[in-house]
Amino acid sequence: MLLTIVVLDSVGAGELPDAASFGDAGAHTLNHTLRAAPVRLPNLAALGLAQVPTIETGDATVPAGPAAGAFGRLREVSPGKDTSTGHWEFMGIQLEHAFQVFPDGFPPAVMDRFDAATGRGHLCNRPYSGTDVIRDFGPEHMKTGAPIVYTSADSVFQIAAHEDVVPLETLYAWCRAAREILQGEFAVARVIARPFRGEFPFERANEHRKDFSLVPPPTVLDAVKATGQAVVGIGKIPDIYANQGFTEEIHTDDNADGIAKTLARMHQAAQDGTSGLIFTNLVDFDSKFGHRRDPEGYSACLAAFDAALPDLIAAVPRDGALIVISDHGNDPTWKGSDHTREHGLLLVHRAGAAGVALGDRATFADVGATVAEALGAAWDGPGESFWTQLT
Repeated sequence: MLLTIVVLDSVGAGELPDAASFGDAGAHTLNHTLRAAPVRLPNLAALGLAQVPTIETGDATVPAGPAAGAFGRLREVSPGKDTSTGHWEFMGIQLEHAFQVFPDGFPPAVMDRFDAATGRGHLCNRPYSGTDVIRDFGPEHMKTGAPIVYTSADSVFQIAAHEDVVPLETLYAWCRAAREILQGEFAVARVIARPFRGEFPFERANEHRKDFSLVPPPTVLDAVKATGQAVVGIGKIPDIYANQGFTEEIHTDDNADGIAKTLARMHQAAQDGTSGLIFTNLVDFDSKFGHRRDPEGYSACLAAFDAALPDLIAAVPRDGALIVISDHGNDPTWKGSDHTREHGLLLVHRAGAAGVALGDRATFADVGATVAEALGAAWDGPGESFWTQLT
């Protein structure tokens, strides 16, 4: 049995009931993106997108018609709208309290220790857009070598440095030092290395980004690994779980690379009889277009995935499944530059599961529960499997 999960990072399917408390009442990443920059998504529509509640259909974007797969939406119960919160809940970890954020920057108790670890001081230390921060602080960084530290509405400590000024391994070492500091009362979900390159205006070197996550409690990934089956993390997936629960990790440069490497691993699994899970995150929707409020780029990214979907479906073994989900929203037409509190998308291809309505699931953790049941892993955490609805 081989399952493949592809996370369309930030491709939200409409506001959650508590969206107003996050300032996101009315957000809808998919609908608003396609209204602002229409593109046709015939393959996603045929898989089941046209049947997902609240999704607007039309010949110019999501053609209406019967579903060839299973479809629904996922409700996030954890109090957050960030990558770590969503992905942890996918694999069975429901947070009682949100990860800590620092809207006024990090306090001296953190920054003094960080400065001592780097020996270079720091720049910025406040919430900032990732592209704007290197524009505004990059020139000073080039002169001084001081790392650019910034955060966002998410629980993150981000360190930007030019690759010609700070070697990647040094930047990663600084991130590991920050990860040790940011525990307990100062714990953040992720420390992120954000290298950039070139001359002003600088370019982010996204292929060298690296996330240093808090270590989660045991997840469904650990349970599947304990059965002796493969757990393959592609893209930033292993980083999100602090590299815990994987048998193989595959780095990617962008969405196209992530899709290509997912397909290659699926084909390899078919050849060698691999059983287990392939788990991929496609981050470009979020990092390149959502945060930058670029609906045209977001739409083009959706169209590129739609074009690749038939190849992914064709690579699914007869007894396996392809599960397409999203971890939060990032409506590119919304105010600000942060994520939006939305339902996660849920589309599934499995032989014999055409037109199956999975409904609005009570928690993201239903994904992990489904993985555990399908792969025979012992799991007694939260979530209700929908595997029997697919068989």
